[in-house]
Amino acid sequence: MQGEVDQPMQMVLRVKHPSSLGGGGEEEAGEASSRSALSVFKAKEEQIERKKMEVREKVFAQLGRVEEESKRLAFIRQELEGMADPTRKEVEVIRKRIDVVNRQLKPLGKTCVKKEKEYKEILEAYNEKNKEKALLVNRLIEVSRINKRLSHHLFDLQIVKSVTENL
Repeated sequence: MQGEVDQPMQMVLRVKHPSSLGGGGEEEAGEASSRSALSVFKAKEEQIERKKMEVREKVFAQLGRVEEESKRLAFIRQELEGMADPTRKEVEVIRKRIDVVNRQLKPLGKTCVKKEKEYKEILEAYNEKNKEKALLVNRLIEVSRINKRLSHHLFDLQIVKSVTENL
């Protein structure tokens, strides 16, 4: 593009340079050629400006599209991170809850084992006492039978004594 601008500029300089000026008729031809060169130069300048503006518009349009796509990608990235983060956060929350429950269960487990041991000891003592009770009840029944027999015998003896006394 620079070469295109230089050529009309050289033409204008040649036309305006005093050495290129000749006589009167040539002067008019020189002026006409100078005007023609100037209009060619202006036309080329306008064409260059139009091209510049077209390129600028295309570049800005492309930049606008790139900016929109960049914003869209950033939004999509945020959504993806948002989808991944809650899952991570939920997992962390659940793990923390599990840890808290485990910490609470540990002493409860120890207490449970201790209570089970106490329960077994108490159950053994209870069973032992039940056996003793059963033995004592059996002895009491036996003593009661013996007592009944003895009381029958005593009654019989009293009858015998009273009969013998009466005799």
